[in-house]
Amino acid sequence: MESSEVQFFPADAPLAVLTTQPLDRVLDYRAPEGGARTGDFVEVPLGPRKVLGVVWGPPESDLPRARLRSVNRVLDVPPMRDELRLFLARAADYTLTPRSLMLYLATRAPGLFQGQAMRRVYQPGDALPERMTDARARVLEVMRAFGGAALTIGEITRAAGVSPSVVHTMAAQGALIECETPRDTPFPRLDPARGGNALSPEQAEAAHRLRDQQGAFGVTLLKGVTGSGKTEVYLEAVAECLRQGRQALVLLPEIALTAGFIERVEARFGARPGEWHSGVTMTQRRRLWRMVGQGGVQLVVGARSALFLPYRDLGLIVVDEEHDSSYKQEDGVLYHARDMAVLRASIAGTQVVLASATPSLETWVNAESGKYARLDLHARFGRAELPEMRAIDLRSEDQPAGTWISPSLAQAVQARLDAGEQSLLFLNRRGYAPVTTCRACGHQVQCTDCDARMVEHRFMQRLMCHQCGATAPIPDTCPACGAEGRMHAVGPGVERLEEEARNRFAQARVAVLSSDLFASARALKAQIEAIAAGEADIVIGTQLVAKGHNFPLLTLVGVIDADLGLHGSDLRAAERTFQLMRQVAGRAGRAERPGLALLQTHQPDHPVIRAILSGEDEDFWRAEAAERRALGMPPFGRLAAIILTSPKPEELFEFAQALASRAQPLHRIGAQVFGPAPAPIARIRGRHRVRMLIKAARGVPLQAAIAQWLDQLKCPHDLRISVDIDPQSFW
Repeated sequence: MESSEVQFFPADAPLAVLTTQPLDRVLDYRAPEGGARTGDFVEVPLGPRKVLGVVWGPPESDLPRARLRSVNRVLDVPPMRDELRLFLARAADYTLTPRSLMLYLATRAPGLFQGQAMRRVYQPGDALPERMTDARARVLEVMRAFGGAALTIGEITRAAGVSPSVVHTMAAQGALIECETPRDTPFPRLDPARGGNALSPEQAEAAHRLRDQQGAFGVTLLKGVTGSGKTEVYLEAVAECLRQGRQALVLLPEIALTAGFIERVEARFGARPGEWHSGVTMTQRRRLWRMVGQGGVQLVVGARSALFLPYRDLGLIVVDEEHDSSYKQEDGVLYHARDMAVLRASIAGTQVVLASATPSLETWVNAESGKYARLDLHARFGRAELPEMRAIDLRSEDQPAGTWISPSLAQAVQARLDAGEQSLLFLNRRGYAPVTTCRACGHQVQCTDCDARMVEHRFMQRLMCHQCGATAPIPDTCPACGAEGRMHAVGPGVERLEEEARNRFAQARVAVLSSDLFASARALKAQIEAIAAGEADIVIGTQLVAKGHNFPLLTLVGVIDADLGLHGSDLRAAERTFQLMRQVAGRAGRAERPGLALLQTHQPDHPVIRAILSGEDEDFWRAEAAERRALGMPPFGRLAAIILTSPKPEELFEFAQALASRAQPLHRIGAQVFGPAPAPIARIRGRHRVRMLIKAARGVPLQAAIAQWLDQLKCPHDLRISVDIDPQSFW
C-alpha cells in the first residue's frame, strides 16, 4: 500500500478490508449503507464472528459483488490516517510480518466496537433542596468549589463526605441535574510557555538547535554524559512541538522509569501527559487511544508499542536511552522500536531525537556518516562531576571462598557508611543463585520444559526458569541420585549478594532493586523514591538500576562482576558491556558529592575494561566500528535470523535441512546461510528450537529474497517459523 489518496466507496461498492485476524491478506466486502472511506474502522462478518477491520482500499479479488458480504457498520472513531496505514504496511514489509498483526498492534484498545462510552454526572440545578441539611450543604459547597463542573457521584461523595443517597435525593428535588457525558474526555492541556529549569549554556545551545530543526523529517543523536541533563534539553524540543500545535511522543525503555518522568513533565508543563504501557488500566488505554486520534492529548509517554497509536498530527518522537535492548520486541511481532520510530517519522515528516550517554553502534555510525545530526553534552549539570573509575584486580585480592565483595570494595563501602553516603553494588543476575547442583553426583537442576537451568529465588523459596517462568520447590533430595542434604547453590545472584552485604555490614540498611521482587510498578516506584530519600545505605541491583535513576546520596558504585557480559560469542557483547558499565557507573556522584566507580574484574587489561576506565568513548566506538566493518557485520552488513520451533525434533531438523538445501533465492543476492543448528537454548516450553542465520551486504533486497525462499516449502502443521530482521540477540 503506497497510495495516500482517500477513496470513498458508496453503498454496496466492493472494497478491501484488513482485519486484525491472523490472515496475511485483505478481504473483500461490500460497503455499508452510507458508504465508507479508506481508513474507516469497520465491523465486518468473518465466518460466524464479528471482527474489527480497517478499509484498506479497492477490492483485490474478482469475486462478483453478489457473493461479497456487507460491512456491518463503520465505527464511531476517527478514521486511520494515511500516514499510519502507510507506516503499518512498510513496517510489515520490512519485518516480514503479516499486515494483520501490524494492525493488531495499532488497535490494542478495548471497547472500539461499543462506540463512545458515556458516564453519569451531576451539575448544579436551579432549585434549592426542600430541606437544607449539613450533608446537602456540603454537596452544594463542593459544586461551587469546582465552579459548577460536571462531577461523578463518586467524586461528589468523596469530596463532600456524604452517601450516594444524598446526591440522588438532591437530583430528584432539582438541586442537582443528572446528565450523561462522554467517558473518554480530552487530557488536560500542557502549557509549553511554562518555565522550565534553568539551562547551562551547553544545554541551551542544544535545545535551540533541536527547536530549530522541527517541521521536517530529521534524526538527531543527543549524546550526553550521565547526569548532563539530556531530559531537560529534549523537553524543550517537546515544548516547541506543542507550541506548533502538534503531538509529541517520548519512548522510555522501562516502565519503572515512567513515574519519575511523568512528574518531571508535570513540573515542566503544568499537567500530566498521556501514558501508554502495560501498567495502565484498560479504561485508561481506551481513553488514550481515542484522544490520540482526536487530538485530545498533546504528549504521550510510553513503551515501544506507543509507536503504533493513531496520532492525529505527530510532530516529534524522542527515544530516550535509545541504546537499550528493551526496545527490541523479541516475541510476536519482531521489531526494533528505535528503527520503527525513524521509519514512522520519515513518513509523517517528523523529527526524531535519539538520546543516550552510550549510543548504539548503529546510531553512532549514522551520526558519524552525517546521516543523523549530533549534539553533545560534555559536562554534568551544575556542580556535579563525573565519577572517578578504577578497576579492582580480583587476581590480587585475598578474597575468601564463597564471597563476592572483595576486601578493597568492602573498604570503600565502609568509608561511605561512615560518611553517611550510599553505595550501589551491581550484579546483573536475578535471584539467589544461577545454578543448583548436587555435590554427590554433580546433577544440575533444569527446567522440565526448557533446556535451561532453574534459578534459585530464596525470597520465594522456589526455583524459577527464566525462560518460561515455571517454578518448582527447592529440593532437599537430589532428583537424580536421591542423595539427601547435598543440594548446593552455586554462584551469586542479587539475593545472595544481599545476604553477604547484611552479614558484612550488619548496621547498614540494605535495599534490593530487581524487577522480580516487586508485584507492581507502584511498589517499585515506592522503593526507588525511598532510596532517593536516603532510606537505604547499600543498594543492590540488576541492570534496572542503570536506567536513568537519580540517587543524590549515592557516591560509590561497585560492579561485582565486570567480566560477566564479556563471555560468549554475542556480536554485541563488547558494546553491551561498555554501555552497561558506563550507565551503572553514571549513578555515582550525580549531586555535589564526588563519585567513585570500582569494577571488580579478572581481566583488567581487556580492551573493553580499558575503554570503560579511560573515558575515551569515541576511541571505543571507532575500534568497534572498524572490527564490524572488517567482518561485514551490522551496521555495515545485514543479518536475519530464522527461528524454527516444533514439539517434534526429528520433523523440525528434517524441515530445516530441506529449507537450507533450497537457498538459491538467497545465494542470488550474495547472501550466506549458516545452519541449521540447535539454538543456544534448544527447548523452551516443550518446543524444540533450531536457528539459521543469513548474512548479506547492505543494500541488497534481503526481505524479498527471504520471502521467496520461505515460500518454497509448506510448513508442517505444528512447526512455526519466525523471521527476525536485524536480530539483537542470538538465543
